[in-house]
Amino acid sequence: MDAPPVYRLHQGNAPLLVSLPHDGTGLPDEIAARLTASARRVPDTDWHVARLYDFARALGASILVPLHSRYVVDLNRPPDDASLYPGQNTTGLCPTVQFSGEPVYLPGAGPDAAETAARVERYWRPYHDTLDAELARIRGEHGRAVLWEGHSIRGTLPYLFEGALPDLNLGTAAGASCSPALQARLSAVLAEQDGYSHVVNGRFKGGYITRHYGDPETGVDAVQLELAQRTYMDEASFEYLPARAARLQDVIARLLEAALA
Repeated sequence: MDAPPVYRLHQGNAPLLVSLPHDGTGLPDEIAARLTASARRVPDTDWHVARLYDFARALGASILVPLHSRYVVDLNRPPDDASLYPGQNTTGLCPTVQFSGEPVYLPGAGPDAAETAARVERYWRPYHDTLDAELARIRGEHGRAVLWEGHSIRGTLPYLFEGALPDLNLGTAAGASCSPALQARLSAVLAEQDGYSHVVNGRFKGGYITRHYGDPETGVDAVQLELAQRTYMDEASFEYLPARAARLQDVIARLLEAALA
């Protein structure tokens, strides 16, 4: 009997792949039973980003979305769990701490090394194999590929960063994951838009996916956009706010169009 799917992929016809590795909310029963009450709400989800980016289908984008929560395994962390931001508070491959600093698991119920390795094979590996294959398909058809990492996070999280996060946080691994021309086009769009604060390569410079797959010399440009969730939803209730989201989608659309230029 085949294992249940762990992601869904929409294949488009443009040289653009939108990856949304923290959109999933699924929790297998055997994991959910070991989580704290607050963690079972999966509060650190990149809420509604698949809905926010659904318009990108009309641009011809491929879209890759996981079905399970980052609490099962974080698809944007390296499989060896090396820190992406040494010296700063962060969460790991199979997180045991929430963004609030609270525990994910009941006492003594966290995953051991064997369980972590099994989760990598069951959930992490298929997502990355598919991402890699889709990038290869796109690059084979178009001669290039843009990998767009769509993320969001609560705008104020003292455990992870000081103060309030800018609305739009563009990351290119400090310029290493995409061409200078692409970063310049995206920076120009951000500079021209009104109503949103922004930063390029600030607190969030791009996670594992951006850093690992971005290789502009071989035709793969990778970019991460981390959104402060207040820009399109209510951070307390997790409610999607359509009017607020529609305004933000206009800016994201301009960014994606600049990426395809």
